[in-house]
Amino acid sequence: MGFTQFSTQLLQQIVLVCVIGLGTALTHANALAQTDNSDLAKQLANPVANLISLPFQGNYDSGYGSADGEKYLINVQPVMPMRLNDDWNLISRTILPLVHQNDLNGNSGTDTGIGDTVQSFFLSPVEPTESGLIWGVGPALLLPTASQNSLGVDQWGAGPTAVGLFADGPWTYGMLTNHVWGADEGSAASATNASFFQPFINYTTPNAWTFALNTESTYNWAADQWSVPVNGIVSKLTSIGDQKISVGAGVRYWVDGPDAGPDGWGARLVLTFLFPK
Repeated sequence: MGFTQFSTQLLQQIVLVCVIGLGTALTHANALAQTDNSDLAKQLANPVANLISLPFQGNYDSGYGSADGEKYLINVQPVMPMRLNDDWNLISRTILPLVHQNDLNGNSGTDTGIGDTVQSFFLSPVEPTESGLIWGVGPALLLPTASQNSLGVDQWGAGPTAVGLFADGPWTYGMLTNHVWGADEGSAASATNASFFQPFINYTTPNAWTFALNTESTYNWAADQWSVPVNGIVSKLTSIGDQKISVGAGVRYWVDGPDAGPDGWGARLVLTFLFPK
């Protein structure tokens, strides 16, 4: 075998080894990325996870009042965890609604603006309990930030909030709840007195798809009235460049609600920016 032929075969073998090695490395890197995305998706299902996130949750509902009014709602929901010490985290969860609604009370016309803000703080242990329970407790505050009276209740309010959940393999399930008492200067009867219950169950696949089912039920004690939408959402955690995002879509159905609506089917879109530490 001549030197030229030997060199050519050696070069071919080196290229082959490099290609196989590169393919193996890319496969391993992709598997690691999928694992990382799946873990982040599971954290996103945990309301008190040590994960900074900025969700934008869009909702559409209809069937309001005699004119079958409709509402478009975008909830801006930043989540900011803070490490207090080796044992405890403090998690800030904000819900700031951006509202566009049409004919909610008969032919009342269109209103667009900001609704009332709900601000919650959860004191949560860094580690789960021995049984695997992840929990957090704290205050929930109702802030009268509505830009128009028709978009809020024009009251300050406060009360307790709590969350408890289990993360078992691909499953995450639990419940978040709060109760808010409001202060209305005009009448005690019109003051906010409402309980909120959000049982949830999520299943996350190894490639970071999440299938979620929950209700966001509110009981108005003053009116003796339930509002019960059931939500089914499918989401995918992925990346745009270095930015982790979760994109989701789903439907909701109003099982119960006030006579003035909403009722029937609605829709939900979710875009979340994640900032893992």
